[in-house]
Amino acid sequence: MRQFRVTLGTELLRVLFLLFAAVEPLVAQTAPVYDIPAHYQKRDYTIPMRDGVKLFTSVYSPRDTSGRYPLLLNRTPYSVGPYGTDAYPRSLGPAVRFAESEYIFVYQDVRGRYHSEGHFVHMTPQRDVKRGVEDVDESSDTYDTIDWLVKNIPHNNERVGLWGISYGGFFAAAGLIDAHPALKAVSPQAPQVDWFLGDDTHHNGAFFLTSTFNFMAMCGHLGAGTSMQCGAPFDFGTGDGYQFFLDMGSLADADAKYFHGQVPGWTEMMEHGTYDQLWRDRNILPHVKHVKPAVLTVGGWYDANNFYGALHLFETIERQSPGTDNAIVIGPWSHGQWARDAGAQLGILRFGSNTGIEYRGQVLLPFFEHHLKGKEGGPPAKAFVYETGANRWRRFASWPPKETVSQSFYLGAHGSLSTVPARQGPDTTDQFVSDPNHPVPFMAVPSTGMDPDYMAQDQRFGANRPDVLVYQGELLTEDLTIAGPVSPTLFVATTGTDGDWIVKVIDVHPDGTQELVRGDVTRAKFRSSFEKPEPLVPGKVAQLDFEMPDVLHTFRKGHRIMVHVQSSWFPLVDRNPQVFVDIYRASAADFRKATQQIFRSAHQSSRVTFNVLPARMTP
Repeated sequence: MRQFRVTLGTELLRVLFLLFAAVEPLVAQTAPVYDIPAHYQKRDYTIPMRDGVKLFTSVYSPRDTSGRYPLLLNRTPYSVGPYGTDAYPRSLGPAVRFAESEYIFVYQDVRGRYHSEGHFVHMTPQRDVKRGVEDVDESSDTYDTIDWLVKNIPHNNERVGLWGISYGGFFAAAGLIDAHPALKAVSPQAPQVDWFLGDDTHHNGAFFLTSTFNFMAMCGHLGAGTSMQCGAPFDFGTGDGYQFFLDMGSLADADAKYFHGQVPGWTEMMEHGTYDQLWRDRNILPHVKHVKPAVLTVGGWYDANNFYGALHLFETIERQSPGTDNAIVIGPWSHGQWARDAGAQLGILRFGSNTGIEYRGQVLLPFFEHHLKGKEGGPPAKAFVYETGANRWRRFASWPPKETVSQSFYLGAHGSLSTVPARQGPDTTDQFVSDPNHPVPFMAVPSTGMDPDYMAQDQRFGANRPDVLVYQGELLTEDLTIAGPVSPTLFVATTGTDGDWIVKVIDVHPDGTQELVRGDVTRAKFRSSFEKPEPLVPGKVAQLDFEMPDVLHTFRKGHRIMVHVQSSWFPLVDRNPQVFVDIYRASAADFRKATQQIFRSAHQSSRVTFNVLPARMTP
C-alpha cells in the first residue's frame, strides 16, 4: 500500500506557511518562556505614510521606563496578530533572548495586508526616482515608519533595527534602500529577491509548482476591500500530491478547476512565462546600492524557498556597496528553521549540536546588541557558515572562499564519475526516455506540499528508475571539501523541442545512504536567454551551463560522489511538455515523451564543476 504524508488542521497551516514564506515571528516559539505582559506594554497605532495611507502597527515597549531602548522593527504580510492591546504573543523578536535583553518591538502589517490600508502588490517594484508623495514603495514605507517611530514612541534611543524572514526578508531588504538615518542594523533572513531566477516560484525559469500553488491558494485570494489576508490552507482531499497534480492536468487547468479567477497573483504569473518587464521590475537586487546600515543576511543550506535570495543579496551588497558592514550566516537549515527550533537535525541528518540555538545566541543577538546598544561583539566573521558532512561551523573572510580551486567531475562510461575527462574517440552518449505523464517524483513518499526536509531525504528512491541516469565515483581516499556554487555543464540532445534537466549531487555513505548535497533544475529553452526562449532542434546537441546554489560540504574518506541526471522532479517542478510552447497555456496533447541524450565524449564532456577547498584550509 502506498504511504502518504498527510498533515491536518493547524499543523498543516503552520507547515504551509513555513514552506513558502510565512515564518510568523510572533509565534516562532512553541511555548512561553518569558512573561511578555509582565515586562512589556502593548499599544497599537496607525502610522501615516507620505501618500496618506495608514499602516497598522503594534508596539511593545518595556514597562521599565527608566532607560532608553532601541526599536526593533518587523514588517510582515502575514499579520501582526494577535490583535487587541490586551492580546500578547508568546514571544517577541527574532529569538526569546531578545525580550529579556529589552528592546522596543515593533510589528507592522504592510500596505494592503490585514489591518493596514492601501493596495498590496507582490514583490513591490522599487521606485528609484520619486517625483512626488504618490511615488511609494516598500523602501519609502519603511523610511516613513521609522521616522514616525523615532519621533513618537517614548523612551527610544533613536537607533532602529530591522529584520524579517522570507517575505519579511524581502521587506527587510527593501528597507536597506535609501535607508532612514536611524536605521543602523538590518537582518534579511531568507529574503525573496527574484521570483523568476531562483526564489520560491521559479528556478532558472522552471516553475516551482507545489510551493506556489499552496501559497497562492492560501494567501492569494481576493479579499474584502483593498486588503488581502491569508485564509485556510487548500483542501486537497488526499495526501497524494503527486497524483493530485497529475490529475489537475496542465497549469492552464488550475484556474478553471480551483481558483476561478479569484487568485490574481496566480493569474498574473500564468500570463508572464518569460523574464519580462513584470519580473524584472520585481528584482530588488539592482536597487541595493550605497547601503548605510550594517547587514547580516541569514540563509539555510536546505532552504528550498529563498536560499538564492540570501546568497545573491549578500553578494550584491559586497559588489555594489563595498563599504557596507556586510556579513552572512548559513546553517544546516530548511526554510526558517533557524528561528523556530534547536537545529540539531533535519530529516535523517544529525548535526551534533544545536545549530539554531548557537546562531541565535552567538550571532544574531550580538549583531543587534552591538549596532543598536553599542556593546562589544557582532558576527564572528564576514561569512559564518556550517560545513555539512564534517558538521562544524567555519569562519571565512569572504564567501565563497577565495582559496578554492576549480575541479570538474566528468560523467563517464558505465555510470562512472571521474576527474579525468574522456579520451579522444567517437561520440558516446547515455540516454533515457522522459515521459511527462509519468514524471520522476521529488520525494519517496507522496506529499501535497514542499516538505521542509525533502532535500535531506535519502535519494535511493529514484536511482533505479529507467529515466534517471546515475554516475558514481570511486571510494574517496581522503576528505574532499567543496565550497561555493555547483556548476553543471551538460551536452544534451532530445527528440523534443524543449526539456528540463535536473542535476543532483549526492554524497554516498558507506552504508549506501544517498545524501543530497545539492540539486536544481534548468529549463532548456532558456539556455541562451530568460527573456527570449529558443526551441531545441531535435537531434542537435545543445550545451546547457547553469549554476546551482552554493554548498559547503565535505565528502568524507570512504564515501563516494554520485550524480543523478533526470528530466522531471514532480510535483516540486511543473511538468515540461517537452515541446516548445508557452507551458502556462499548454494543453494535454502537448505533453509528449522524448528520448534524452547526455554526451560524454572528449569534445562534448558533460560534467559538474566544484570549487574545492585545499586541504590546508581544513581544520
